[in-house]
Amino acid sequence: MGLYDRDYTQADFQSEHRYAPQMRLNFPRLTPVVKWLIIINVAVFIPTFLFRNTVGEFFYKWFSVFPINWQVSLQLWRIVTYQFLHDILGFGHVFMNMLILFFFGPMLERLWGSKKFLIFYLVCGAMGGLFYPILAMAGWLEVGPLVGASGSILGMLSAAAILFPNSIVLLMFVFPMRLWVLAIILAIVSIMNLFVGYNSGGEAAHLAGMAAGAAYVFSGPWREKFKVKMTAGQKWEKKMTEQRNLQIELDRILDKVHRSGIHSLSSKEKRTLKKATKAEQMRNRF
Repeated sequence: MGLYDRDYTQADFQSEHRYAPQMRLNFPRLTPVVKWLIIINVAVFIPTFLFRNTVGEFFYKWFSVFPINWQVSLQLWRIVTYQFLHDILGFGHVFMNMLILFFFGPMLERLWGSKKFLIFYLVCGAMGGLFYPILAMAGWLEVGPLVGASGSILGMLSAAAILFPNSIVLLMFVFPMRLWVLAIILAIVSIMNLFVGYNSGGEAAHLAGMAAGAAYVFSGPWREKFKVKMTAGQKWEKKMTEQRNLQIELDRILDKVHRSGIHSLSSKEKRTLKKATKAEQMRNRF
């Protein structure tokens, strides 16, 4: 059971999202993470395709998402490694995934930065790798090996459709349409295929990847607010800790002055005393 992407590519990309730069999606200059993702996917595909009965079967056995039982389903490395495996019977699966990654990946990587983009990409794929076994182990889907980067790829597509909804893409290399329309069409097709049982595992991973991509973008404002609050809280905690430490040191210094006089203080202790005096004056001023 593989993940088979739809026949679409992108051209003449233009963003109208107010938070993102204006872009055109022709033949983009590869960014670091996208370049290495393509290299790794192709490097893994070649030996599994050429030696499908040995290398291919070995990789499918140990690195695909294959919920034949709970023990195998709990081998969590599979939710990452399956993203770098593809259908070993032909080139179409890996070619379409890498083509879409080539066009959409650099745009999102430049927008978010390499580290954030890589995490996003892998998490979208991992959501597909988790959602399918849950449905399969519940008896709702047929059990089989799940491979492919499609969960990650459609997560990117979903995020791009929210960030750049009015960008123009070519369906089947011919029919131009807005990106948000294409994303909705793909989601509907995946839902329909899931219910009729066509590539159901792959469609479950598609939908989970798209949901993860959309959730990441929509939760952006909330995550930023949470980050600001956490940062402010950490700064406040650090400030309070510094004040407590300063007070402890000040008490020690004042006790030393009481016992031995001001002339017994070292240069560092005098500076600390001066700093505490100035801080106290500032508090009294306000």
